[in-house]
Parts: sequence; structure tokens; C-alpha cells
Amino acid sequence: MNNRGHGPSGSKNEKVKDFKGTIKKLFSYMSFYKVGLILILIFALGSTVFSIVGPKILGNATTELYTGLVSKINGGNGIDFDKIKSILIIALILYVVSALFSYIQGFIMTNISQKITYKLRKELSEKIGRLPISFFDKKTHGEILSIITNDIDTMSQSLNQSATQIITSVATIIGILVMMLSINVSMTLITVIVLPISMVLIGFIMKKSQKHFVNQQKYLSYVNGNIEEMYSGHSIIKVFNAENKMLNEFNKNNDLLYETAWKSQFLSGLMQPIMVFIGNINYVLVAIFGGYFAVKGKITVGNIQSFIQYSRQFTNPIAQIAQVSNMLQSMMAASERVFEFLEQEEENIIIENPVKLDKIEGNVEFKNVKFGYDSNKIIINDFSAKIKSGQKIAIVGPTGAGKTTMIKLLMRFYNTNSGAILIDNKNINDFNREDLRNIFGMVLQDTWLFTGTIMDNLRYGNLSATDDQVIEAAKNAHVHHFIQTLPDGYNMELNEETNNISGGQKQLLTIARAILADPKVLILDEATSNVDTRTEILIQKAMDKLMEGRTTFIIAHRLSTIKNADMIIVMNEGDIVEMGNHNELLNKQGLYANLYNSQFENI
Repeated sequence: MNNRGHGPSGSKNEKVKDFKGTIKKLFSYMSFYKVGLILILIFALGSTVFSIVGPKILGNATTELYTGLVSKINGGNGIDFDKIKSILIIALILYVVSALFSYIQGFIMTNISQKITYKLRKELSEKIGRLPISFFDKKTHGEILSIITNDIDTMSQSLNQSATQIITSVATIIGILVMMLSINVSMTLITVIVLPISMVLIGFIMKKSQKHFVNQQKYLSYVNGNIEEMYSGHSIIKVFNAENKMLNEFNKNNDLLYETAWKSQFLSGLMQPIMVFIGNINYVLVAIFGGYFAVKGKITVGNIQSFIQYSRQFTNPIAQIAQVSNMLQSMMAASERVFEFLEQEEENIIIENPVKLDKIEGNVEFKNVKFGYDSNKIIINDFSAKIKSGQKIAIVGPTGAGKTTMIKLLMRFYNTNSGAILIDNKNINDFNREDLRNIFGMVLQDTWLFTGTIMDNLRYGNLSATDDQVIEAAKNAHVHHFIQTLPDGYNMELNEETNNISGGQKQLLTIARAILADPKVLILDEATSNVDTRTEILIQKAMDKLMEGRTTFIIAHRLSTIKNADMIIVMNEGDIVEMGNHNELLNKQGLYANLYNSQFENI
């Protein structure tokens, strides 16, 4: 099991590495929807303006009611209910229009945020296909899944909820400030005093909580990685009684996630009560000074009511900004991880003036190849071999000798440190990768079947193949009879829960898939290791037919399966130590003879 990347290797004070750069990249995606963003701005401002004007109009109604009562007491005409009714109708219309504008801008913002996340998911999915194998050596499945699912979802939710909230909050602050100034400048100055205090508190709390939001996203990916491994490897875990070990590792990462999550949420949660407290202080000050100015005749009763509403509303958008700040921090941490993934160095898939071979003969040559997964630790020292078209080449050697590595280099899963690999005297670096890999067919020790019918799984080797061609390939792999015994035959659905197909039978299906691909160069990496002896004999017959006219590389530990190979390359510690056919190597009494004899000495 792969536990890489699950430990708390990052600093607990980790912050977003490039806040401005991440914002810039996010805006670049939003720039594709300029018209929609302009409409959002217009409708958000319209909604805010109509909402802000409401209290001033309601204040006029209060003033009219107060004036009417005083007039009635003094023997006048009393309250003008028709005028109050007209004022209330206007206020109602304004609030309805405000709600309608708010709905429209919310609808547009949701649409834009979903399109952005759709685009990012699509780019992430395409990016995976362009990344080199070496990248996945350093990342677990759980970490990558976390970016594509959790981080994208965080971006979507935060963008949708916080973007319009910030627009309306800023517009509300400015609008309310203008309305308060129109009522009374002195009282406005008293109210505005809370603004710098609020900003200082918000800035302080955001600075403290940001690092915890970053770590929260990081440890969430670790937890996802643990869960993915426990689920995919549950059989191995049970075999080795490793449940406690895996559970302890999960608990360790889960504890770190809990610690960072509660700190980030607690700190961001402080903003709302702090802003409410400041708002209440401001409310008391407005009530005191409002009463004083009313006694002095500098302000009407209705304007006092309006101003109190405005003062309460003035702190609300500040509190709302504080409330969404945790979303923004999560969004920035998630966005940075997404953009870092998208900026990973890719394979050079397309090159200028690539080699185009109308007919592949299948000659392969390794010339002084050197390679190491770590450039400071070379594991293939000086590999040279020349294989003619149609030859069957076996690569054998003890574990860790470099056998599978040579195949990975041949298919350009990795690039050599030095030396060259040629196909028909053309350097593989001069091919487009897609063209190069179309030359090869590969059957691995570890089977891979995806969710779908058996027919679809086999046709994966040649998407244009007919049903008859698929069935013929299955017959050549000696798996046709078995498929016919299954429920629905070739139309049987395979999935992770399929338990009526053995490992050996799955291997037969992958061999049939390779047969259908009809490659010019065939690679068999322990392809028969999961089948019994009887099935192996049948497969060998099919393979002999399949390998006619094709260059074939066979990696095998069971040396009995490669006795008929045209050439056997014996590797040890990254070097070729012996070459020849089966009889020649046995006569040499070297490493191959030792390996071969050791497999039969106890029989």
C-alpha cells in the first residue's frame, strides 16, 4: 500500500503561497463571462439601491404619522392615511423590485460559478492524461481525487455564495453612508467610527485563521487518501491484520484535520459576534445623539427611525463580509491547489515535425541507455541491445534488476537520462507519444477492467472492432467458452463488486483485449502469472500464434514459459550480464542457469 503524502510534512504555519497570483488566475477564468458579471453588478447594485432607499421612505411615513398625531392633539386635521398609504405602496414596490433584482443576479452568478467549475473539472480531467507517470509516483489517488472533488466543490460553493455577497455588501456600505449623510452628518461621523475598528478586527482574525484554512484543505486530502487506500486495499489489510495500523494512521490525520478545522471555523466564527457587539454599541450611540438632535429640532422623528435602521444595516454588510471571509479563505486555499495541479509540467506529447512511419517493421534498439527515477541514483547503467523485427525477446533477472523499467522506457513512460531507444532506426523521442504508443500492445501482471460489459472491455483494445472480431480475439485467448457460461455472456456488466470472475480469468480478458488491438510490438509483463498450469498451456498456444510476425518482449519469472524465446536478456542491477537463447545460457552455467535450476530443484 502506498502511504506517500499522508504525513503532516507541511508546516503548521503554512499559508497560501501566492495570494495575488491565485486571485489573478481565478479572475482570468471569470473574465470569460464579462457580460454576465456586468449584469450581476448592475442587478446587485440595483437591488442594493432599492433596498437602501426603503428605510428613508418608511421614515417619511413615520414622520407623517407623528405630524398627524401632533396635529390631531392640537385640533388640526389629524393623520393623512391616504398619504401614508401612498408612501407604503412605494416602499413595497421598491422592496419587491429589490428582491427581484437579487433573484436575477443570484441566478446569473450560480450559472457562472457552475460553468467555471465545469471548465476546471474538464481541464483537470484532461490534465491527468497529459501528466507524466513520475508525477503519480509522488501523489496518492486520494490526494488527486481530493483536488478534483473537494477543492473544486469548495471553489464552486464559495464563489457562488461569497462573490455576490461581497458586491452587495460593499454597495450597501457606500449607499447607506450616502443616505446617512443626507440625514445628519454628525450622527454619520459617530457611526463611521466603527468602520476602522471593524476592519482592524477582521484583518487580525483573517490573518490568524488563513493558515488553518490552508492546512484544513491539506489534511482533508490526507484523510481522503487514507480512506481510498483502506477501501481499495481492504482485502490485503485483513490478510495482514493491519486494521489497527491503518486505523491509527487515519486517526492521526483525522486528528490533524479536526485541529485545523475547528481552529479555522472558531476564529472565523468570532467575526459575527464581534461585529454584532460593535453594532449594538453604535446603536446605543445613535439613539442617544438622535434623541438629543430631535430635542434641538435638528432632525425629525422619522429621520431618527431611518437613521437607526441605517446604522443597524451599516454594520450588517461588514458582518456579512466577515461571515463569508472563511469561505473566501477556503476558496483561496482550494484554488491554489487546483491551479498548482493545472500548472504541473506535462509530457511533451506533441512535437514539431514528428516521425511518421507508414509501415512499422518492429526493429528495436537500445543504445547505451542510462536511467534513474532519481537522477542521483542511476539504476540502469549501460543497457544496449538490438532486436530484429518479429523476434521474441525475454527479459529475466532477479527482483529489482530493472526489467520492467526497460519496458517503461521503451513506451516513454519515462525519459532516459542518456542514450537512445530506436524503433526502425528512429529515435522514440522523435515520435508523438500517441503515435508511439499505438505501436505497442501491453498485458500487465495487474489486470485492469473498467465498469461496463465484457464486450466493451474487450473492445477497448480496438474501438472500431466488430462483435465478430471481439469474439474471435476471445477465442484466441481461450476465454470465449468461459464468457458464454456467464449470465448475459458478452453483455455481462463488470464492476468492482463482480466476484464470479477469478484473477486468472480477468487476465485472460486483458490478453484477449491485447490480441484485438493487433499491435506491431507486444509487451507481456508477467502476463501468465495469475493462471493455473493448464490455462497457461492454452494461453501459450494462443500467444505463439499472436506473436507471429510481431516483435515481442516478455518479462517472466517463470522461466519455463520463455524457453522458446529467440533471445533471452539476463539483467542484474541495471546491466545486461548475459544474452543468448535458452540452451546457450544453460551451457554458460551463469546467472540464468542458477535462476532456472532454482525453480526446479525442489520439484
